Amino acid sequence: MYYGFDMGGTKIELAVFDNELNQVWQKRVPTPKDDYQTLLNTFLELTREADEKFNCQGKVGVGVPGIVNHVEGTVFTTNVPTAQYKPLIHDLANILQRPVKVENDANCFALSEAWDPDFKRYPTVLGLILGTGVGGGFIINGKVLSGKNGIAGEIGHMNLSVRGAKLLGEKVPEITCGCGQTACFETYLSGPGFERIYSSFNNEKRSAIEIIELYKQGDIQAKEHVNRYMSLLAMFMGQIVTVFDPDLVVIGGGLSQFEEIYKQLPEVLPQYLYGIATLPAIEKARYGDSGGARGAAFLNLID
Repeated sequence: MYYGFDMGGTKIELAVFDNELNQVWQKRVPTPKDDYQTLLNTFLELTREADEKFNCQGKVGVGVPGIVNHVEGTVFTTNVPTAQYKPLIHDLANILQRPVKVENDANCFALSEAWDPDFKRYPTVLGLILGTGVGGGFIINGKVLSGKNGIAGEIGHMNLSVRGAKLLGEKVPEITCGCGQTACFETYLSGPGFERIYSSFNNEKRSAIEIIELYKQGDIQAKEHVNRYMSLLAMFMGQIVTVFDPDLVVIGGGLSQFEEIYKQLPEVLPQYLYGIATLPAIEKARYGDSGGARGAAFLNLID
């Protein structure tokens, strides 16, 4: 059996998969925020419950919202401050009495999608998350590319291009990203960035849901905004595709539900690609919120 934990700022989810990779059980509990030992004990209690339920010692994988240092066995995560810089990998392996694999949650998302039956035929996969932030994960032949420092896939922290700056002009001010830098693509292409660009051009605040609904109704300002956002997203994607050249791009996160992305992006993206490049396949994520736990479980399918 394969146990996949998705550790977030508010909840820890455990999903259990059988040898045919079918999910057979799932449970969520609140994430302990103030005490590291309580956090470890939460993993222990969930693991013991699963072991007893399925009469086995399952293989454990964990997705975390942050950067995993595989050399030190530590994690950098602001969402779960009690685990910040702690030797989480070692401590989990010790308390659970079995090997534990830990990866960034965006990498787990990408791995989950890459192992979908319809997507396994693609040798290289980029998982792109357009949510409260912008994250990503690179999968090569079914394996996660973590990088030397565990930051491979932190694509939201690429800096806004010159063409992007010209597109936005002076109407959209730079703000400081969570990483400490300014003009990160994340601050423009995330859900909050989507809303901020709209309010900067139209002098009114609206939620992403409201903007998209206006777009569907044919509102001129909303249509201009969506076209502007798609151009910026295509500039961003053009850089990533030029560097990584994936066979498939799978998009998740809240904005992935906006169907116009899958219509416009293939039309706009070619002008930002290397001359001889052809488009990768572009698909909506199949597993939604469950992708993190699913991908974490699948960490034990790869060496």
